[in-house]
Amino acid sequence: MAVTKEKELNIQSITEGKLTWFYIEKPSAAEVEFLTQRFKFHPLNLDDVLSRIQRPKIDEYDDHLFIVLHFPVFDKENRITRPSEVDVFVGENYLVTVHCSADLKPLAKFFRECQINEEKRRTYLGRSSGFLFYHILDRLINYCFPILGKITESIDDVENVIFAKAVPETVREIAVIRHDLISFRRVIHPQIRVIEMLENEEYPFFKEDQEAYFGDIADHTRKIWDGLEDSKEVVDGLAETSNWLTSNRIQEIMRVLTIIMAIIAPATLVASIYGMNIPLPGGLESGNLLPLGILLLVMAFIGAGMIVYARRRKWF
Repeated sequence: MAVTKEKELNIQSITEGKLTWFYIEKPSAAEVEFLTQRFKFHPLNLDDVLSRIQRPKIDEYDDHLFIVLHFPVFDKENRITRPSEVDVFVGENYLVTVHCSADLKPLAKFFRECQINEEKRRTYLGRSSGFLFYHILDRLINYCFPILGKITESIDDVENVIFAKAVPETVREIAVIRHDLISFRRVIHPQIRVIEMLENEEYPFFKEDQEAYFGDIADHTRKIWDGLEDSKEVVDGLAETSNWLTSNRIQEIMRVLTIIMAIIAPATLVASIYGMNIPLPGGLESGNLLPLGILLLVMAFIGAGMIVYARRRKWF
């Protein structure tokens, strides 16, 4: 066994028997040049290593595979799931993992475990590159479930308060969850095809039962996708419910305002008529308060009549 770090390069490696795992984080042109000299990988694949906008894919060569995968990372500050890319070269006696950031904690943690723990190193690196690759995928795919769980918890919280809290808060929370779901789905969906290829295609240098091992990964991926689909349906239902409640509350407010205006309108009409600058029966020329009292009684009678009418029609 050997654990090494290449001089002046951001490359670490572990060797157990004939298998070596090269771990590269935040690659630069120097690390790419090392891969060029050491393995003679295709230049287009090496360009993809430095690019951060590649879609998940799998390129097959005579002696190795080049695989681009995306895994979700939750951004707590913005409350959104973002993709983190991992590029993998898998050959018979080596496995190279490259990722452009330090946010994939399960991958870094797994590599450190293999560095420190001799028993785990023998277990995971002592069989074949395919067996090691399976366990790397297994760690990264399982990391998706807690992120999916956070979305489910957020949906449950919104569902519990949607009928009680202020509408603007609920609508904003639903919008945040929906945005997160869309981003998560964009990470997982293109990857399903890649995982299914690993399950169904035959790669001799894996030396493992691909259908059994990568079939397990494919099942987990489908389970995550099913969870995202279920969450999407629930969020869409909550959004429709929120829109209905908003519309219903607006209608309730408009109904109350309409009743108030209907009650006030007759009195306003009477007051407007007697506010005109023309002589009217009972006007100011008489100098008597009796007409004013009669006018107020008329207004009150009309208002009471409107209230009784509204009650009989069950408007409120």
